[in-house]
Amino acid sequence: MDVRADFGKTKEKIMQTRRCRLCDEPLHHTFVDLGMSPPCESFLTADAIDSMESYYPLHAFVCEACFLVQLPEHVSPENIFEEYAYFSSYSDSWVAHAKSYCDAVIPRFSLGSQSFVVELASNDGYLLQHMLADGIPILGIEPAINVAQVAIDKGIPTITQFFGTVLAGEMVSNGDQADLIIGNNVLAQVPDLNDFVAGMTLLLKEHGVITLEFPHVAKLIAESQYDTIYHEHFSYFSLLTIEKMAARHGLKVFDVDQLPTHGGSLRVYLAHERNPLAREARVDLLLEQEKAAGLDALETYTAFGIAARRSKKDLLSFLIGLKTAGKSICAYGAPGKGNTLLNYCAIGTDFIDFAVDRNPYKHGRFTPGMHIPIRPVEELARARPDYVLILPWNLKTEIVAQMKVIGDWGGKFIVPIPHVAEIDPKELAS
Repeated sequence: MDVRADFGKTKEKIMQTRRCRLCDEPLHHTFVDLGMSPPCESFLTADAIDSMESYYPLHAFVCEACFLVQLPEHVSPENIFEEYAYFSSYSDSWVAHAKSYCDAVIPRFSLGSQSFVVELASNDGYLLQHMLADGIPILGIEPAINVAQVAIDKGIPTITQFFGTVLAGEMVSNGDQADLIIGNNVLAQVPDLNDFVAGMTLLLKEHGVITLEFPHVAKLIAESQYDTIYHEHFSYFSLLTIEKMAARHGLKVFDVDQLPTHGGSLRVYLAHERNPLAREARVDLLLEQEKAAGLDALETYTAFGIAARRSKKDLLSFLIGLKTAGKSICAYGAPGKGNTLLNYCAIGTDFIDFAVDRNPYKHGRFTPGMHIPIRPVEELARARPDYVLILPWNLKTEIVAQMKVIGDWGGKFIVPIPHVAEIDPKELAS
């Protein structure tokens, strides 16, 4: 029996049955294969580190019809989100970003006491707290019970369910439709994309507006941001793909903002097709920029795996050089993207002594896969490491400013993405 031939036939059969979650076309093309990895937010308690962990493929594909980059649903949203380790409010810059957004959309769309604003994946109330302060009727929808409770304790009405057409239909039956639907970094986390968007279409008032924020796949490709690929992020979007998605559900894109958040994001503004809101010129400008960057060409996507491997080799070479020289290294932050990086690069306690994080939920736990212990931020000052690897590199400016004390003992920062860089806080201070 030819085992390799049988395996090849099985793999080919799986490839033939795998289909795009947006347009249902067959998926034949690899975007990047990051090997096997545990779910990125499955932090381990001390008594669980000797137990078996579940590993799943981090093999992303690209659809040749709509150019949606996507991961198959290996882990269900229920398993990922019902108890969640990410609390938005622990990032000062993200809370400030949310307030800036509220300050802009409230006057732009004339939101007031007669309006109704719904945020999908509202987390711990980091954004809706600003709407609440302005007296605007709000509702958060957040399936992670432990995170939602924090928002409820702030006085933010919150439903702990997954959003889709069923919940939207129930809300409409109760007379609830939204003037504004907000979805920040949730679209990527939905395996049934069409049901989710159909739910928003149903919930949206005739002249209402939807805003969605998500990492821009153009930035992911251009800056080798392979670590932003993990099991809870099922999809990765360009504006080209968003236009196709909107059209499938009777929506139109009428505006777009390019944002620096999460390494480079888009905020798209959607409305019903019949809404008279005019299309801003920057929508078509960005579409042309995406085409110029090759985002309408399959080859742009299939070449990404080479860049990811190069980035991995560069980081490992740098860290090996430091350890050979006898340097100590710790990590700042234990974000989901950090766990993709650690597992793909096989960086464990042979490189990193420990990680620190502002989120108390993670203290005393261990990173999935690599089992790096996570401690309070204050532990850095006690250990005085030579180098601190910033895993949430998208927040490097905020972190370096907060942790400039590291320069007092000659410590330096390492930023792994888009390329390995060393930051000396003393040089920044001068």
